[in-house]
Amino acid sequence: MSGGPERRDAPLADEPIAIVCGGGSLPLAVADAATKRGRRVVMLAVRGFADPQVERFRCHWIGLGQLGRVFKLLRAEACRDIVFIGGMLRPALGTLRLDWTAVRALPRVVRAFRGGDDHLLVSIARLFEDAGFRLVGAHEVAPDLLLPEGALGTHTPNERDRADIEHGLALLSALGPFDVGQAVVVAGRHVIAVEAAEGTDRMLERVAALRRDGRIRSEFGRGVLVKAPKPKQDQRFDLPSIGPPTIAGLAKAGLAGLAATAGATFVAEPAELLRAAEAAGVFVIGTPSHGAAA
Repeated sequence: MSGGPERRDAPLADEPIAIVCGGGSLPLAVADAATKRGRRVVMLAVRGFADPQVERFRCHWIGLGQLGRVFKLLRAEACRDIVFIGGMLRPALGTLRLDWTAVRALPRVVRAFRGGDDHLLVSIARLFEDAGFRLVGAHEVAPDLLLPEGALGTHTPNERDRADIEHGLALLSALGPFDVGQAVVVAGRHVIAVEAAEGTDRMLERVAALRRDGRIRSEFGRGVLVKAPKPKQDQRFDLPSIGPPTIAGLAKAGLAGLAATAGATFVAEPAELLRAAEAAGVFVIGTPSHGAAA
């Protein structure tokens, strides 16, 4: 221990919580949810990624590699619990400007970068835990943002879509140990695309380009985007998420809809997502955690 707050097994709802913010609208949604539950929120906004709107909460801007500064801010704000949420590109280790605390932890930082994203995130979490802080999953702070089981809205998958969903879930389960990605596109039980470092939105752009180039033979309006967390994933980090841009992307890609794991997928701007899905004529469905299409 390094003099930080003592650890405990459960978060205390009357204590402030820090949210380390990457990009997108999810950090704001999680902060709103925590505030509604009576918790004071402190945003630690990562420069180059976080939305400036995070400044409507108490906010400190931080740079990657400023481990000592982050620890000092957390202690000054009396934050024991920390949530990591939002999109962020994995940096190259050599580009980080490390402060002295990070330099002293350099051997551990180097080891953290020798693996996939899950390994990196869990290794960073241990640095915080060893300093006396507690990493909390965003799903614990904002459970109302999780995708429910079943179809949202009026559009539902047909039997052909359900077969594609099952195929996609099986593929993601098989790929999980390789820390590849959390999304695939399947049409007619044919794998069209697998998410890698580019993320879901860019993967959908790739599918749209393949369709424009005549590389996808299935008709427009066929095929499914399937998202699921990796098997044995640490749910404090990087749970799948969907939002209005996801709907726009799958509509441009000519897909029938999307399926994602209920209770383990965040929905950013759920009302906007539902309106977009209804307007585009695509389905959104939450699948049970064991993988069957609802």
